[in-house]
Amino acid sequence: MPFLIETFDKPGHAQVRARERDVHLAFLERHKTLLLACGAKLSDDGGDAGGGVYILDVDSREAAERFISLDPFSLAGLFERVTIIRWRKAYLDGQCRLGG
Repeated sequence: MPFLIETFDKPGHAQVRARERDVHLAFLERHKTLLLACGAKLSDDGGDAGGGVYILDVDSREAAERFISLDPFSLAGLFERVTIIRWRKAYLDGQCRLGG
């Protein structure tokens, strides 16, 4: 069941994001089979908006919580806040995923 995870960085922690980026990307690569999509949030000018979005396909909320808790950004104390909510695949990759 998919979950949407949105993260919000602590103010003044851009250096933590930059420092941990490579290990974070390696973490995502190791778990890519769970990821329907993910990426950083950007401002309109393309700059870092201090957070990210993950759409994760796991069996439970607990699995989603465990995933984000093990993200190197999380372990480094980057996040001020994290929200997790179940998500319905209406359209994915240009295809309708709704039944019936």
